[in-house]
Amino acid sequence: MSWSDDRVELLKKMWGEGQSASQIAKELGGVTRNAVIGKVHRLGLSNRNGGGGTAPAAEAKAKPAAKPAAKPAAKAKPATKPEPQPEPEPEKPAAPPVTRIKPIIPAGQPLPPQPSTNEIDPKALAKVNEIEKKAKRLDLMELTSRTCKWPVGDPATDDFWFCGLPVQAGKPYCEAHVGVAFQPMSSRRDRRR
Repeated sequence: MSWSDDRVELLKKMWGEGQSASQIAKELGGVTRNAVIGKVHRLGLSNRNGGGGTAPAAEAKAKPAAKPAAKPAAKAKPATKPEPQPEPEPEKPAAPPVTRIKPIIPAGQPLPPQPSTNEIDPKALAKVNEIEKKAKRLDLMELTSRTCKWPVGDPATDDFWFCGLPVQAGKPYCEAHVGVAFQPMSSRRDRRR
């Protein structure tokens, strides 16, 4: 289907009369409502209130001539004394909105204190501190399936690295980091009670 000059003129006429895109599509036949809307936009007819098409333009020119006659009558009304308006009651401050969305903390900023649900063994933490002194300090691209993938530092800074020591069999971390990352099942059950 192509938009012939006759079809475009019929579209402009019906759009100017205020008919809907569905009605125009039905009248033209062989086009969808969306095709009519697309053609209306391409022709610049989409604004029915101000200047799209030929019929609305003629109406817009006729309306300003009628408006100047109404303006002098409007000027006569303000001469009367306006009635005093009652003072509005002072607005009470609105309660802050309750939001469930957590704020996003920009990279490089320290995280706020987090409630700890994990009780990490101090001995395991001491072991981690000792191991991290011996770590290989690998970049992301240097990691393999045999290197510890424990991240150390803030990823937004240049001083970020991965442990890189040999992994424990079947785990992604070295022995020290496995002790911190994975906890025995029995201790988790005890915490829930």
